[in-house]
Parts: sequence; structure tokens; C-alpha cells
Amino acid sequence: MKIINIRDSAQGTAIFKKIGVDPYGIDAMLPKIININILLENKPCKIANIIKQEMLSVGGDAAVARGSVGNSVSSTDILIMGTIKQITALTRKIAKQPFGLNLISQDLLEVLNNVSQTEFTLKTSRREIPLGHKTKIMGILNVTPDSFSDGGLFYNQQKAIDHGLQMIAQGADIIDIGGESTRPGAAAVSAKEELKRVLPVIREITRQTKIPVSIDTTKADVACEAIAAGAEIVNDVSGGHKDKNMAQTVKEGQVAMILMHMRGKPRNMQKGDLTYNNLMGEIITFLKISIEKAIFTGIEKEYLVIDPGIGFGKTSEDNYRIINNLAELRTLGLPIMIGTSRKSFIGKVTGGEPQERIEGTMATTVASIMNGCHIIRVHDVAAMKKIVAVTDAILHS
Repeated sequence: MKIINIRDSAQGTAIFKKIGVDPYGIDAMLPKIININILLENKPCKIANIIKQEMLSVGGDAAVARGSVGNSVSSTDILIMGTIKQITALTRKIAKQPFGLNLISQDLLEVLNNVSQTEFTLKTSRREIPLGHKTKIMGILNVTPDSFSDGGLFYNQQKAIDHGLQMIAQGADIIDIGGESTRPGAAAVSAKEELKRVLPVIREITRQTKIPVSIDTTKADVACEAIAAGAEIVNDVSGGHKDKNMAQTVKEGQVAMILMHMRGKPRNMQKGDLTYNNLMGEIITFLKISIEKAIFTGIEKEYLVIDPGIGFGKTSEDNYRIINNLAELRTLGLPIMIGTSRKSFIGKVTGGEPQERIEGTMATTVASIMNGCHIIRVHDVAAMKKIVAVTDAILHS
């Protein structure tokens, strides 16, 4: 006798097949094996009471505030607890009920569909990149004099090109080229200067290799010229919010876009109050708005990736909390990228300068992949390649 830990439908299917379950039986039983907890925030007591009763009627449950039954509180959070089958049954029961429960039903169905998806295909202007079975490695190439970890090392264009080619030889799946530092306190640079730094590097790397290149920028003008030079992914740390023309530029270029969460701007994001009332909730809401804006512009969902923005307007404790709860981003139904490489929150635990934080980066990389990350953005490609390979082998064993 043993306890079986089933993380997702793929693992459940494998177990059913090993047992020899009929295919029709597998389809019927899959929704019963995965338990999901969904939190609805600040809902009127009349909604909470209906959801509580209906979840109990299908064999699940819902936690609500003590005073909600007697309406001694004005509102309550609702923690829905059940299997996929039970929560799906709930959506049918409340779909035609009043008080906006039909909209809650639709939202619950969307969440169930999103968390059930484990593999994605990311489209760019030149290819389709499979995500989910093998974690992709994005190599960081800073063509800047002031980046926090390697500022100045690859400011010389030939050195930058050589380093990009070296990372590709070491196993990078994507090269992310940036001409403006986004470290805390960094000063902005002009689009002209940014383009002067990155365009020759993009052109040469795309000329010599077939590896996709990403442009790390918040400026639509820079993205436009980088796309023309060969970039097929735009990595925007502002989530598309800084430049109102960015989404349209991405759409017209038919390139992929990485939407990141950041509160504030690089020059001030680590100053002032870094408190979040609901860390993951605020990140998810910000990213959801970014996604909706991109889709409204005409960018298809298959061209989008999300990034919680480790180190961008967060405390060290927040960064560790994000990694631990990264799976919550699955509710958005998009592939997830994360960048923890050499960052200061690792140094707060391990000590050492950025180049001495490789082991800490390895630990955060493993945890991120186990919690649902699809792309890791790193400096040390050769070391991370091995870490990723072993973690993937564990995850998909």
C-alpha cells in the first residue's frame, strides 16, 4: 500500500494506463483525481452562501467567514475546495443563478481549463517553440556598461557577439539582448543609444545561428528596429505599459512578447513602500490586464509569455514567496518565464557578489521549474543546462 502524489492529468493518465483502465474510464476519472483550491476574494455573503451550499451538494466544500451565514459581515473571501469534476459541477449549478454567479461560473471554467494545460506552443515570426516538456534556457546578453551582474563585460560589440555565440554553444535556446540596464536605480538611455548598442549584435547573431533572439526593451521604436534586424521575441519588463505603441509594434511584427510584472520604474522600483496587500493576487491582476491589453490590440494568446518580475519592486522575502507560489500563475493559461539569475535576494541568503551566486541561482531554478516555469533567464548557461536537464528528468519521470 502506498500514497500516490498526482500533480497533473498527464501523470494521472500514466497511472491509469499502467493499471489497465479502459480509455473511456480514464476520461471519466481524470477530473476526479486532481484537487484544486480556488480563492474568490471579497464576495457578498449571499454569493458565498450559495457557493457553500452548492459545493457541499456535489461533495466538495467552500470555506467562508464565520459571520457570512447570518450576514453579520458585509463580505467574505471564499475558498472553493474540490476536484475538477466537483468544481465543474458547481459551475453548471450556478451558471443560471442571480447576483453575477453566471460570471463567476465562466471565470471558474476558465481557471479549470488553464490549470489543466501543461504544454504550450509559443509562436514567433519565424517558428513555433514547444514549451512544457523541456524547460527552455534564455541566455542573458547585456550590451550595457552598467548592468548589475556583468555591466561592461560585453559592452564591446564584438565581445557581446562572441559571448552570445558562446552561450548558444553551451546550450542556450534563446538569446535575450538588452541595451538598457534595468537594475535598481538604473538611469534611462535614449532609443538612439539603445539601438546603437543592440542592432549590430542582433544582426550578427541571427546571421550566424538559427537560435531565436529576444530584444529586452520597453521602447516600441527599439523593438521595431530590432525586429527588422532579426529579433523574434520582445521582452518588455513593463508588461507593455510603458510605451503605448509597444503592443501594436509586436502585432505588426508578428513576434512573441514576454509580459513582466513591475511596480514602479527601474530607477525607483526598490525605493519607498514595497508592501503588497496580496502579493500573488496583485501580480496576477497586473499580468491579466497586460494580457487583455495585448489581446485587444490583436496579439494572439499563442504569442504571449508571462513573467512575475523577480526583483522588480519586491522585497527579498517577496521573491522567495513568488517562487514558492509560482504555480498560481497557471490560472492565466500562459507559459511562464522567470529570471532569478545572480540577483541580490539570493545574496541576502548566501552572501557574495553577483558572480558568486551561481549555487543560489541553481536552487531557485530547480524550485521554479518544479513549480511550473517553462523558460529560465540566466547568465550561466553551461551550469544551468545540466541543472535544467536533471530537474526536467525528475519532473517528467
